[in-house]
Amino acid sequence: MPAIFVHGVPETTELWGPLVERLERDDVVLLGLPGFGSPAPDFEPNMEGYASWLAGELTAYDDVDLVVHDWGALLALRVLADRPENIRSWVMDGGDLASDFEWHDLAKLWISAEGEGFMAGVVGGPEEDRAGLLAAAGVPAEGAAAMARTFDETMAACILTLYRSSVDLGNEWGPGIDSIHGPGLVLDADADPFKVPGRAQRLADRTIAEMATLPGAGHWWMLDSPDVAAEAIQRFWSSLA
Repeated sequence: MPAIFVHGVPETTELWGPLVERLERDDVVLLGLPGFGSPAPDFEPNMEGYASWLAGELTAYDDVDLVVHDWGALLALRVLADRPENIRSWVMDGGDLASDFEWHDLAKLWISAEGEGFMAGVVGGPEEDRAGLLAAAGVPAEGAAAMARTFDETMAACILTLYRSSVDLGNEWGPGIDSIHGPGLVLDADADPFKVPGRAQRLADRTIAEMATLPGAGHWWMLDSPDVAAEAIQRFWSSLA
């Protein structure tokens, strides 16, 4: 039974390295979103396209423990809403989706007509400038450097299409959360600048999942707090035995 990890935006599978090193498993599978450090997807890279891709990838396994972050978590919410029998457990950050969902400011920029100009400036500039922008957003230095190397035109185009497809995300995917059941664990990184207070608890309550707070952890908790995160995840997995 593998543990399947799915990253978010603007990331690749490299994101999980520090966390995976600390977990007591040798059956880890890192799924990379198509177009994120890999060739462009052969589907429209919108939220439904990526959700269908993830659902298809998971069918290759009899049983899985799912660990997801950022957009990986949002895609997992859509997949879990269909109640797949082969997902034994799930761990995710983020929070509840409902009619009051609102994107953070950077996402709103990407959705707007200014998105192309922003991405052109990021991708067309020096790699160290990209790393600086990522670090300013809260990515730890080593992780920012790694992300900067893979943040290319393909990724930028996929990001714009993905976010522009999700303008009404709360209303479109929110109702499906009522179909999600556990065992589940919601991770609440308490220093995440992108989170909305209370949403993680709402998701845990709505799915009857456990919740673990990661003290001092930011949005990229697997990079800045891998020991604390690994302990919480390992404890959750141990409870399933």
